[in-house]
Amino acid sequence: MLAMLDREGTVAGPGFNRWFVPPAALAVHLSIGQVYAFSVFNFPLEERFSASATAVSIIFSISIVMLGLSAAILGTWVERSGPRKTMAVAAALWVAGFLVSALGIATGQLWIVYLGYGVLGGIGLGLGYISAPVCSTAWARPSPA
Repeated sequence: MLAMLDREGTVAGPGFNRWFVPPAALAVHLSIGQVYAFSVFNFPLEERFSASATAVSIIFSISIVMLGLSAAILGTWVERSGPRKTMAVAAALWVAGFLVSALGIATGQLWIVYLGYGVLGGIGLGLGYISAPVCSTAWARPSPA
């Protein structure tokens, strides 16, 4: 079942409609673009944790730092693994980041939100952002003869 995520599966066979690929890449980018709306969460999180704006804003900072680090460090893995596996891992980490953050909010532990949204979600962001260019190269690759 997981073999369908392998890089070899990204080479389109005869008759494959390559126009399915850009919407998938766009969907990933639309999902992970949510991070830029983080300011919507600032005030409610400040109230929930009785924390300063700085303490809550660190969550966003961690996620953006992890975005850059994961993209830089895991870029070679992305090229070896291909866009399907990368998008699946990115989605799993992004969702896991939200779930861990929800646990942190429910328990009143800000550090868990740092870990969830910041670290896990940030790594998912980085992988999601670099999966689209890999996806585009797979889209442009000619079908095997």
